[in-house]
Parts: sequence; structure tokens; C-alpha cells
Amino acid sequence: MIQVTESAKKRAFSLMQEDGKANHFIRVGVKGGGCSGLMYELTFDNNLNDGDKEFQDNGVKVVVDKKSYLYLVGTTLDYSGGLNGKGFVFVNPNADRTCGCGESFSL
Repeated sequence: MIQVTESAKKRAFSLMQEDGKANHFIRVGVKGGGCSGLMYELTFDNNLNDGDKEFQDNGVKVVVDKKSYLYLVGTTLDYSGGLNGKGFVFVNPNADRTCGCGESFSL
């Protein structure tokens, strides 16, 4: 399961509204790259693919492709609007190492 904090929910819904994607869901995934080997992806989508895993948390629908799910199970999606930078933050209990910017990780 992927959990969504209240701050991530508010920001995601705000961005979807601004982009005219109010009926979309959050798609999260993992791809190769970054300082630590794997990078997080976050987009707004309205198409389901074969093998997608669907979750509902805190009133938010989150979809993860089958391959990425193995890396993201138990992750919490948060949003930080602080002085150290704004953006979505993945709190991933499976990550052994993360880079300084928090955008990539390794297992």
C-alpha cells in the first residue's frame, strides 16, 4: 500500500485542479537513474494499464505499475513546502540509501 499524507493530498488536488486534471489519479513509479541508482516518478494520469496496483488512502487514488510496486510497498507520499525546498517527498522504508536531494534511492 502507498499512503498519502494530508499535505500531499491537498497539494496534489490543487495541482490537478490547476492543470484541468480533476478526474485524474496519482501515478507513482520508479525508474533507473539519479545519484543512487533509482529515481521516483510522480504524474497525474487517467489511464489504467494491465498489472497496475490501485490504492485509496486519505481520499486519494494512487496507482503503481507492477514493477515499481516492489520498490514502493509501504511508502508514504508527503509534500514539503519548507525553506529547504518544495515538492513531493517519498518516505520509503525499503530504501537503504538516498541521495541528498531525496529524489533517488537504492535498495
